[in-house]
Amino acid sequence: MGKNGTQRSALADPSRLQSLDQDDKDIVRVVIETPKGSRNKYAFDPEQKVFELKKVLPAGMAFPYDFGFIPRTLADDGDPVDVLVLMDEPAFPGVVLKCRLIGIIQGEQGDKKEKERNDRMVAVEKQNHSFADIKHIDDLGKQFLKELEEFFVNYHDLSGEQYRILDVRGPGQARKLIEEGMRAARRG
Repeated sequence: MGKNGTQRSALADPSRLQSLDQDDKDIVRVVIETPKGSRNKYAFDPEQKVFELKKVLPAGMAFPYDFGFIPRTLADDGDPVDVLVLMDEPAFPGVVLKCRLIGIIQGEQGDKKEKERNDRMVAVEKQNHSFADIKHIDDLGKQFLKELEEFFVNYHDLSGEQYRILDVRGPGQARKLIEEGMRAARRG
C-alpha cells in the first residue's frame, strides 16, 4: 500500500519510456512482451503495470521472433506500435531493446464490415550478429518474409479474426508510421 492507503503497482511502467534512443535518434526502443519461441502471448497492461498472459498458442506454433511495442506510440488499433525484433537469442518480457528499423508488414484485421489497420514493424536489435547485415526488409528474402506474413495470418485466425497482408515496405515507411504513432500518443 502507498502512503495514503492506495495500492501501488509492483512494476515500473515501460510504456512511459522514451520511444527513441537518446544517443541515436535512428534507434527505436522496443519493450518486449513475448519472447522468441514462446507459445505464451504476453501483453503489458498499463493500468495494472504488469505483463499478463493473453493467449496460449497451440502445440507446434510459437512466436518466430521477439515481439513487443514502442513506448509512447499509438497505432491505428489503439495499442502502441507493434514490433517484431530479429536477434540472435530470445529476450524476455519487460526487457528494453535498442533496435534499427528494417521495414513494416502492413496489414488489416477484422471482417468484411469492420476492419482496422494492424501494422507490424520489423526491426533488428542493434547488438545482434545474425542479422547485422540486414538493412531493408527485402534483404531477408522472399521465403523468410512469407513465413513471417503467414505467422501473423495464422495467429489472428486462432482468434477467429481475419488478417490480410496489404503490403511490405522498407525502413523509411516504418519510420514515418512510428513518427505518426508518437504524435498520436501525445494527442491521446
